[in-house]
Amino acid sequence: MASRALYVHSLTDGELITQSSLTAEAFHELFDRHFKAVHRYVARRVGSDRADDLASQTFTVAFARRATFRSEVRDGRPWLFGIATNLLMNERRAEQRSLEAVARIQAQSLRPAAEPVEDGLDPLVAASLAELDPDQRDVLLLFAWGELSYEEIALALAIPVGTVRSRMSRARRHLRLRLEPSVQPEEDSR
Repeated sequence: MASRALYVHSLTDGELITQSSLTAEAFHELFDRHFKAVHRYVARRVGSDRADDLASQTFTVAFARRATFRSEVRDGRPWLFGIATNLLMNERRAEQRSLEAVARIQAQSLRPAAEPVEDGLDPLVAASLAELDPDQRDVLLLFAWGELSYEEIALALAIPVGTVRSRMSRARRHLRLRLEPSVQPEEDSR
């Protein structure tokens, strides 16, 4: 039994997902490897109350769709984060309301603007994120909170890397203008 456990631990994510069609133990290993990262990303997007359900749903969907995973891909994180992001699309309206509520708290509050709210997200940052196009917000948060590379984000969202770069550039420009008032807007060179 110990040699079986060592064997499962030595497999890549792609091999685990392929192996999971034969034994559920292989998928348990994938879950153990990545649940915390997926949960952390989802929690930052929708709060800890919803994170347990959405992170679990991510793995339920992944298990159901494991036959669609390209086995030559070694790392399952982009695939899992893509599933999580798709599930978050259903939560998008709630996320938007939450970011707007944090921004309203800042506007109505007497405390200094730089003081973060209870969950650690500065109200001005929350308001700026709420203003972003949802596609730009997804790319930015997969990078910042999901800690994915541009290539992994492209895999997760099934878009070209160039699209990731473009969305990231627009998101950064928007945040820079909102969070650094001394920055002058650049003319769009389209």
